[in-house]
Amino acid sequence: MVSERIRAMAAPHWLTFFAMVLGSWLALYLMALPFDLRAAGRIYGTEVWVALCTLTPDAAGFVRICAMWMLMSAAMMAPTALPAFATYDDLGHATGTRFGALVGGYVAIWGGFSVLAAALQFALFRADLMSAFGDSRSTWLSAGLLVAAGAYQFTPLKEACLAKCRAPLNFFMSYWDEGPFRNGLRLGAACLGCCWALMLLAFVGGVMNLAFMGLATAIMMVEKLPELGRVVTRPLGVLLMATGLVLAVTSL
Repeated sequence: MVSERIRAMAAPHWLTFFAMVLGSWLALYLMALPFDLRAAGRIYGTEVWVALCTLTPDAAGFVRICAMWMLMSAAMMAPTALPAFATYDDLGHATGTRFGALVGGYVAIWGGFSVLAAALQFALFRADLMSAFGDSRSTWLSAGLLVAAGAYQFTPLKEACLAKCRAPLNFFMSYWDEGPFRNGLRLGAACLGCCWALMLLAFVGGVMNLAFMGLATAIMMVEKLPELGRVVTRPLGVLLMATGLVLAVTSL
């Protein structure tokens, strides 16, 4: 069974999918900010970074920030939906549904999120709550994001969205007649409901921090696993809230 799945993933549409994910991670790696430049920015101000590179909200502009968030979303979120894509692909072999349309619908939802996240980053930068590196300048902002993300782990909406992601076969069979693109939109919406709060923690960990992106991707992948995910979600919420509260208390 495993060998058959591996052979199936050598099909052109799967190779294209993996190329998209790897290409997104490669682009993020090339755009990542070296530690010495981050340190220079903290010492000398954002003018150092503006003089050396253009990846800042003020210099690059809103469109470039949107593109950066779209790359992040593709790199981080597409792998978390891999079991769902594989399930749909198995079902689609019998009816000829198009894998690309499913992924396209999924990516469209996260593209919309990317625009909103970029707008939020731009606004926070203008309000001097965020550095040109995409890091929070405000301890209270960081604490608030951590507590909010932790609290969201306990909400019925989070649980309902996770239930759909953890049982992709039931999810797709419920909406199969809507076609691949609308199924992709629905899957993307469920995934967004699971992960939007964790994605916004990029403002705490650093928008272009590869270590944060890798850790967050792994956590979101585990959360969507049927068995292991159920024992991770709420402890993660407790950890996030506790971290936020400690951060707030220590800043007093």
